[in-house]
Amino acid sequence: MRDAFDALFAPASVALVGASDDASRIGGRPLRYLREADFKGRVLPVNPKRETVQGLPAFPSITELPEVPDTAILALPASATLQAVQDCAAKGVKSAVIFSAGFAETGHEGEALQARLTATAREAGMRLLGPNCLGVFNPALGYYGTFSVVLDTAFITPGPVGIVSQSGAYGAHLAHLARNRGLGISQWITTGNEADIDVAEALNHMVRQPDTRVVMAYAEGVRDRDLFIEALETARQLHKPIVFMKTGRSAVGAAAAASHTAALAGSDGVFDAVLRQFGVHRAATTAEQIDVAYAAASGRFPQGDRVGIFTMSGGFGIQLADDLESAGLDVAPMPDDAQKELLDLLPYASPRNPVDATAQAVSDLNVLKACVRTMMERGSYDAFSAILGTGPGSKTYADPLRKALMEALAGHDDSIRALTMSAPVDAVRSYEADGFLVYEDGSALAHSLGALAKFRQAFARPASNPAPMAPLPLPKGPLSEARAKALLKQAGIQFADEQLATDPDAAVTAAEALGYPVVVKICSPDIAHKTEIGGVAVNLKDAAAVRQATQDILARAAEKAPGATVEGVLVAPMVQGGVETIVGVTRDPVLGPVVMFGLGGIFVEVLKDVTFRAAPFDVPEAHRMIREIRGFPLLEGVRGAGASDIDALAQLLSDLSRFAATHRDGVIGIDLNPVRVLPAGQGVIALDALIELEAS
Repeated sequence: MRDAFDALFAPASVALVGASDDASRIGGRPLRYLREADFKGRVLPVNPKRETVQGLPAFPSITELPEVPDTAILALPASATLQAVQDCAAKGVKSAVIFSAGFAETGHEGEALQARLTATAREAGMRLLGPNCLGVFNPALGYYGTFSVVLDTAFITPGPVGIVSQSGAYGAHLAHLARNRGLGISQWITTGNEADIDVAEALNHMVRQPDTRVVMAYAEGVRDRDLFIEALETARQLHKPIVFMKTGRSAVGAAAAASHTAALAGSDGVFDAVLRQFGVHRAATTAEQIDVAYAAASGRFPQGDRVGIFTMSGGFGIQLADDLESAGLDVAPMPDDAQKELLDLLPYASPRNPVDATAQAVSDLNVLKACVRTMMERGSYDAFSAILGTGPGSKTYADPLRKALMEALAGHDDSIRALTMSAPVDAVRSYEADGFLVYEDGSALAHSLGALAKFRQAFARPASNPAPMAPLPLPKGPLSEARAKALLKQAGIQFADEQLATDPDAAVTAAEALGYPVVVKICSPDIAHKTEIGGVAVNLKDAAAVRQATQDILARAAEKAPGATVEGVLVAPMVQGGVETIVGVTRDPVLGPVVMFGLGGIFVEVLKDVTFRAAPFDVPEAHRMIREIRGFPLLEGVRGAGASDIDALAQLLSDLSRFAATHRDGVIGIDLNPVRVLPAGQGVIALDALIELEAS
């Protein structure tokens, strides 16, 4: 049997159920598109009220079709869709697209109806796309299984851009914008309510297509975490950029997303960090999504971060330099001797970088060629950018200008070429044909080049390869701090030496063995937040202080948490120095177990300076994670302070991620707070531990 996605995107035959003679209706548009696009497969209209539909013989029902179609397009009301799915299943159809709304997005009755669709399809081994979707299309085959009005004006040119969208309207808008930008589309799919095929499976399919070089994706939520991450990693290994639009950044947006698709939106901060983890570019706007996809569509990426700027206007050049630096690129100056050569050629030029040839380059293109040639030969730039203004639109200047640029750039085909210019579409297309990326806005150019550089970096990384961790027997919860630490020690997490004492005398004995000063903490599985009951005493310097603190802590626990099980007090050495950090695990509703890292104190409480990674990950990935936070320089050492043991911190993060992944079904969350990162070579010590387990 043919693969479901082959049947969806490249059917040899397609049944259109609810086919209409009116080409403006939902049941008429796909038929019109298929006929006008010269689709070579067989089209089987199903309409019990007509003998022909748009000139093709019609059939009264699915069951009376003369053959089993590869796919069926169901353009029917919600009330008639279940019967159509049942008929498709009985006929042996392997895939179906459901346009109609009125299912899970409408409430309990719609959810029940959608569940029946899914159950019917699964029992028959049939795959469903939708409901409440706009379908699929494959321009190379002239296959348009959609009713989108975006095709009314023109069909889509085949090309390197794949589009995967939960939202049909958004996916159609991306196709429209891509067409306007001169971008062809390889395949296009919208998943709607995702009764069966979801955005993760569609993305996994899309990134594996040979004709797809870059994918634009839109999602409000993700259902299949493992398949989604597989798709992201597959794209990274195949060097295929994904440019993602994820809505639900705000609490209001997340709530709207859940009601719109019945999908969990999850934590936006987690989603954002996981996209970075796999080298995916998250676009803030639709315009940015198109700009970055346009830059990546050629499949070419800069070999490094150095960008040269040629301009005939100093102000625009400075602005572009600012934008490039903010995008993480290096606007490196020209070598001193090269600058002198340019000044000898044009004494009033600015030769540093940006190279400003002034208006002299307009009247003397030899000046332009000399400047650009010197930049590329002497500046060792990985990308060339130029600000051309309206010159390429001039009837007398456009062709000589383009010819001069091409001559100057000869022999530097490995470098990325990008321009800002304002000109008619035909002029833009001529520059694109010569290998230039063309933007009207310098900021869009800069951030697109920055995205290309980040894609290159992500593609160059080896796959994260954490060693598997054998599962540990999880005790029944809740766990006290002592039991939580005992469990995590088996996973390789380091804690300070400490002893459990059941009374003041035992606490003093423990303190004497550990050495002063010490910390005394209540130890109870039922008291997670010790400070709230006065359950912690620090910097205790002698036996009397330890004895008194233990008595007081046990008394306060009995008074303020009378029902709590108290195991005693933990006596631990007073660990000083190092940088205070916070490490944790949360089981995100969308992306499963994720590890959080940030600096402690004000950095986490006020600045929210934290980042996340999907578990598990290896030590090199942990190093990248550590370097993402804004406060990372504190770990490197500032104002004379030495560097912290970042290697030990990375090992801890990786070990914790492996533990979280192995025990994803039993562990809800972990808090290690604080974790002190000691000076380089001295390791890290987690001072407190809290584990939340699933109820047994």
